[in-house]
Amino acid sequence: MFESISNAIYAIDDVIWGWWIIILLFGTHVFMTFRTGFIQWKSISKGIKLSVTRDPEAEGEVSNFGALTTALAATIGTGNIVGVGTAIALGGPGAVLWCWLSGVFGIATKYSESLIAVKYRVKTKDGRMQGGAMYALSRGLKWQPFGKILGLIFAIFAGFASFGIGCATQVNAIANIVEENVGIPGWIIGIVIAVLTAIVIFGGIKSIANVCEKLVPFMAIFYVLGCLIILGINYDYIIPAIKTICTLAFTPGAAAGGLVGTGIMAAMRFGVARGLFSNESGMGSAPIAAAAAQTRNPVRQALVSSTGTFWDTVVVCLMSGLVIVTSVMKNPNINADEIEDGGVLTTLAFQQIPYLGPIILTLGIICFAYSTVLGWAYYGERAVEYFAGKKVIYVYRTLYIVVAAIAPIVALDVVWALADILNALMAVPNLIAVLLLSNVIAKETKKYINNLDAWSEEPVPVIDD
Repeated sequence: MFESISNAIYAIDDVIWGWWIIILLFGTHVFMTFRTGFIQWKSISKGIKLSVTRDPEAEGEVSNFGALTTALAATIGTGNIVGVGTAIALGGPGAVLWCWLSGVFGIATKYSESLIAVKYRVKTKDGRMQGGAMYALSRGLKWQPFGKILGLIFAIFAGFASFGIGCATQVNAIANIVEENVGIPGWIIGIVIAVLTAIVIFGGIKSIANVCEKLVPFMAIFYVLGCLIILGINYDYIIPAIKTICTLAFTPGAAAGGLVGTGIMAAMRFGVARGLFSNESGMGSAPIAAAAAQTRNPVRQALVSSTGTFWDTVVVCLMSGLVIVTSVMKNPNINADEIEDGGVLTTLAFQQIPYLGPIILTLGIICFAYSTVLGWAYYGERAVEYFAGKKVIYVYRTLYIVVAAIAPIVALDVVWALADILNALMAVPNLIAVLLLSNVIAKETKKYINNLDAWSEEPVPVIDD
C-alpha cells in the first residue's frame, strides 16, 4: 500500500517538474528581464549598496539587510552544495552554465515578485507587516475573486511545503553529516536542532532576522573561502573547466575525469531545474520576507531582494560548479561517469583540502541547512496565518519544532518528492501574479528607479489580526 502511494507521488513529481514548469519559470525570467528594462544589468550594484543601508524611518519590522538575510537563509541551503553536484551528475558539466543562466535571468523575477509583495503588503493592528504572493493576488488583480482564490491556493501550498523542504529535509541533512563525521546519533541532533529552532522562531521575524544577519554572512564567506582554496589548488584547470562547461551545455561529448555531456536537452533540464530550486526565483517564498522590510518605496526593497538570487546562484552555485568540474578533471581517481550522487561529487572535491576540507563541507551544510529551517519557519507561519488566522501561529510553530525533532529518523524520499510538488504548485499562482501585474511592475520601476530615496504616497492598509 505504502509503496503504491510512494510510486504515485513520484509519478506526479515527474509530471509536475516536467518541461512545462521549467519553460514557465525560465520564460517568466526572460520576459521580466525585458519588461523591467534589464534590471539585473542596470541596478544590481544599487541593490547591493542598499542592502547594507538602513532606512529606520521607513515603515516595516526589520531592516533591508535583515529581510535579505532572512530570505537568503531560506534560499541558500543544501541545494547550493549538493544540488549543483546533482545537476552535474545527471546533466553533465554543461548543466552548470544553465544553472548560472537561470540565476542571471532569475534576478528580474525575484525583483518583480518582491516589488509587488511590498506594494500590496498590509499591516496588522499590532504592527506586523504581512505580504507575499497571496496579498499581491488578492489585492492587485482587478478580478478580485480570482485573485483571492489563487492567493489562498498559494498560501496553502507554501504552508505545507515549509514542513518538507524547509524543515524535515534540512534537519535530516544535518543529522546525516554529523552522524557520519562525528558519530553523534541522529535523534540527538534532531532534538538539539528542535530546541535551537524553538528559541529563535518563537521570537518572530525580528528574532529570526537578528540570527540570520549574523549567520548568513559567516556561512557564505566560510563556504566561499573553501571554494577559493580548492580553485587555487586547481588553478591550472579553471580555464579548461569553463570551456568544457560552455561546450557541453550545447553539444554532447566527453571530457577528462569521466565527465560526459549528453546534449543541450539534458544539460538545460537539470541545470535550470537545480538553479530554480536553489534560488527560488519565481516560487514566491522570498517576497514574504521582503514585505516585512523597512523601505520607503517598493522598488528600493525589490532591488535589495534581487541581490539574493545574485549571491545564491550567480556566485555560490557557480563556484560550487567550478570546484566540482575542476576537481574531477584534475584528479583521475574521481570518475564522474560512475557517480550519480551529487553529494558524493561535492565531498570528493572538498577532500582535496587536507584535514580541513571535510570540516569546511560539514560546517557549510550545517549552517546552510539550519538557516533554511529558520527562514522557512517564517514563510510557513505567514502563509498559515493567511488561510487559518493568527490563532494557529503557536500551533504551527509547535508542529514545525516536532517535525524538526523527528526528521532524522524518518524516511525522506517521499517527503522530498512531496516538497518538490508543493514548491512547483506554489510557483504557478505566484508567476500568474508576476505576469498579470507586469504593467504595474514596469510602472513602479520607471517611477522610482532613478529616485530611490522617494517616499511612496500609498498608505499600508491596516487589517484585523
